[in-house]
Amino acid sequence: MSQPAFKRFAVWAAPAALLTVSPGLLHAEEPRKVTEPPTLREAAEITSVADAFDDGDDFDLHLTLGYQHQWKSGRVLRESNSDIAQLSSGGYTTSNLNVAKYTESTSRLNTKASFGLYKDIALSVRLPVILSHDRKLGAVDGSDTRQSLTLMGTPGEQLFSLPFQSPTRSGIEYLAVGLDVTPLSQVRDATKPTWVIGVEGRFNVSEPMHACGGATGLNQGGGQVKCATPADVNRNGKAGDRSVDGADGERLEGTNFSGSREAGVSRGTTGLVGRTFASKRVKYIEPYGGFEALLEFQNDDSDFGATDLQGSLVNHPPFQGTLVGGLAVIPWEVRDAFQRLEIDFRVTGTYRSEGRDYSPLFDALGSSDAPSLRRPNFAQFQEANPSVTGGVNSVVNRQSQKVYFTGITDVQQHGLYTLMTQLTFQAGEYVKFNVGGSYTAIQGHVITLDQPCNPDFKKEAGRAGPCQARATTTTKRVTGIPNPNYRAVLNAPGRRFRFDDASAVDAWINATVMF
Repeated sequence: MSQPAFKRFAVWAAPAALLTVSPGLLHAEEPRKVTEPPTLREAAEITSVADAFDDGDDFDLHLTLGYQHQWKSGRVLRESNSDIAQLSSGGYTTSNLNVAKYTESTSRLNTKASFGLYKDIALSVRLPVILSHDRKLGAVDGSDTRQSLTLMGTPGEQLFSLPFQSPTRSGIEYLAVGLDVTPLSQVRDATKPTWVIGVEGRFNVSEPMHACGGATGLNQGGGQVKCATPADVNRNGKAGDRSVDGADGERLEGTNFSGSREAGVSRGTTGLVGRTFASKRVKYIEPYGGFEALLEFQNDDSDFGATDLQGSLVNHPPFQGTLVGGLAVIPWEVRDAFQRLEIDFRVTGTYRSEGRDYSPLFDALGSSDAPSLRRPNFAQFQEANPSVTGGVNSVVNRQSQKVYFTGITDVQQHGLYTLMTQLTFQAGEYVKFNVGGSYTAIQGHVITLDQPCNPDFKKEAGRAGPCQARATTTTKRVTGIPNPNYRAVLNAPGRRFRFDDASAVDAWINATVMF
């Protein structure tokens, strides 16, 4: 071989030999020419966002259809200040009486459409549909044999009876519209993580939930309307067949109502969600973390509105914040064929603030025929004649709003801790599937927490009512104004209900087509 020919051969052969013996020098993230076909480049599921006008792909539309089922259970307990001997035997203690075993089952159809608006910007629309939502209260450790004690209201009345089963609810849970933006993307710059910021509005489009008597139990007896309005004190949809003594001796009559309300299925709120997540792929794993917050605001057509009064201590649904951390593992992928297998391991911790909510006793208490819950409270007190013993004589203002009990109660703040895993299989360029499950431990919390007085109004002696403490033998000290949502049979220490030993299990499967 001549010397010029040998030099030409060496120039060609040396790089080829280097690549042959050193395949590790080949990188999957090589710059791609415009003329080359696209490849799978999406981030992990949690930070993947549809986009448009990118590398010749002017339009992105992802349509998802999924099914989810949740099983929730726990024990309902009640405080007691009773010293009856039998309450401290057979598994009972005077501080935590076994009341009922609560079970809840929810089947949900999840639908979602995500539209790519521009590079790394997507608009999404979700419409969760509840196919069935069932709640049950059953006996636990023989609690059905002690109902007259564990479910006692005022002397001679029982708040509800066991077993109790709520009506099956179904319908649209809410309509959600969201916007996701990706300020940083590892796909566009391999030195950066993928960072997603999103907001979502949740809008009530169906009947809010209303407390209803179940198929079994005390609350469905005596010809009562199944889902009576709170102001129908007789629970019969008619003008007073039976009168009920008011708190001040007034004879209160039921108002003439035509029929009953629907049980409803939505929360009756408008929600605002803010979230941010970041992930960074390193070879076959992609760790991620983030935060999500949910704020809910009650709608006027829901039963929340009846509790939005000046004396109320808590007049809004709970707020919640969630910390998320996880690891996406990609054990197999063929990028040119748009195929991938992703296994997601996730841990979340959620703080749910104190707020008025639909507790496990929502239907049972809200449909109760116990007079202590059916009769209304007046919203305000007013000044009467000066007291001869000092202080101010404050009496009920009969012209103020009557506040009826709806079943919505003040629920104590608590935490929820979730372990989740999900398997995602992308079969090709236009379709992917995921299946997953989670387990949530729910921290024990009081579900009837209201306080009798609002201390923010200590200077309004004329409206103090019973919210006065003895300062001296001849004078009283104002401690606030009465809370019109307070019901002593539920909220007084020694009578409050608690939800404990609670957990939830979720399972789901989704299919997504991508255009």
